[in-house]
Amino acid sequence: MSEAQFKIKGSRFVGLLYPVTSEEEIKHILQQLKKEHYNARHHCYAYTLGHIHEAAYRINDDGEPSGTAGKPIYGQLLSYELKNVLAVVIRYFGGTKLGLSGLINAYKTTTQMTIEKANIIEKTINNIFHIRFDYPYMNEVMQALKKDFISIKRNDYEKEKCIIICEIPRTKSPEVLSQFKNMPAVKMEYIETV
Repeated sequence: MSEAQFKIKGSRFVGLLYPVTSEEEIKHILQQLKKEHYNARHHCYAYTLGHIHEAAYRINDDGEPSGTAGKPIYGQLLSYELKNVLAVVIRYFGGTKLGLSGLINAYKTTTQMTIEKANIIEKTINNIFHIRFDYPYMNEVMQALKKDFISIKRNDYEKEKCIIICEIPRTKSPEVLSQFKNMPAVKMEYIETV
């Protein structure tokens, strides 16, 4: 979690950034924040969930004029290419109206400050594969999988077949798959993307 504050014309903006994995988790965080900051005027947010090309997102202006809060918050998540993140900006109204451009700038700036204070963890998008083959092919299969970017999750035997479950970065998957195309006795099956 990361937190930053921005003040302008009496209003105080509190920015918070959370790593998240589900909408249920997001709902829980938002409920907690509304309890903690019960006297704040607005609890605006944006989040992204999922992988780069499959991400779900939502924005919320929470009573601010349409497009002045959630959109600038979401814009910063996009600018920093963040996924699986909830950004919340809580506004304590100071009595002076900021106007549309002032609101947009305040929500954008608060989010940017919060992101810049965060410890961002980079993760790769990985594909999980199930590989089945006869024991005589063990050396060839292990040679193909002997790369620092491949993680073997399970290595087992089942009904006279060798079974390997491995995790390969999505960007490297085509390279590895092409090696197994030349091994007809080896069956490689995609399981899921994580």
